[in-house]
Amino acid sequence: MADKLTQQIIDALSKAAADPAGLPLFDAKAERGLFPPTASAKPAAQKCLADGLVRIVSGEIRGKAARERYAITDQGWEFLLAAVNPKQVLEDFVRVLEARQGEVGELLATARQMADSLHGLKEAVARVIPRVTVARIREPNPPSRFPSGEEGVSLTPHNTTDGLLPSPLHGGVPSANGTTLLDAPAVVVIAPPVSPAAELATAIATRLSDWAASAAAGEDCPLPTLFRSLGTRDPAPTIGEFHDCLRTLSASGTVYLHPWTGPLYALPEPAYALLAGHNIAYYASTRCTR
Repeated sequence: MADKLTQQIIDALSKAAADPAGLPLFDAKAERGLFPPTASAKPAAQKCLADGLVRIVSGEIRGKAARERYAITDQGWEFLLAAVNPKQVLEDFVRVLEARQGEVGELLATARQMADSLHGLKEAVARVIPRVTVARIREPNPPSRFPSGEEGVSLTPHNTTDGLLPSPLHGGVPSANGTTLLDAPAVVVIAPPVSPAAELATAIATRLSDWAASAAAGEDCPLPTLFRSLGTRDPAPTIGEFHDCLRTLSASGTVYLHPWTGPLYALPEPAYALLAGHNIAYYASTRCTR
């Protein structure tokens, strides 16, 4: 019985020596510990604690129970080195190091992929930020002035029943019986000017409709292609105005923005990409295709 208990203690101390951060006292489903969760291992675990061969180095809450971690003490090292050949201890360490090397390799590969992705995102943001412009407040068109029939009021004859030619410069025209017929005030209808933003929205919707009707209808229109198709407008829009208009059209459901699904470092012409919510939009269409 004593030999079995001693062997269990040696095995536990070997595990603790190979993991300085500490291990739970007993094995669990998702994590290995110093001792197997059996009734025969409990006396060995109690002796380790009583003799000060291991000590608590940290504790954490797992579910409703506390999960404490134990590391080897100086007394534990003396017991271990006195009980086994140091060469065996080194061999155990080498096996642990080989296993950890594979885990570290996987972590490094994951970290490298994350670094590449973050670097690509940083470059994309650096290209986009300088082109983000504050929405411009345009000065409204000055109101039309109509000083006493000089401008804006037509001086052409009105239709009258007696064939006389009334003029807005006079209070009225004489009728056949000598009385004066007062003219109704002239009504001048002025169509409101179309704003540049509305013109740009119409142009974008038209280009996307043309794209949907073309041979490439099965694909969404890339934003760089869409922006270049607007280059014939005078004045040509900036990328900031282009992005603002796309956001407005997307919010109204007129245009659908579709995200770039590849790695960010592979994004072509990132200056034209648009940050929409949590996605980097790179395509647009007049219908929801994704």
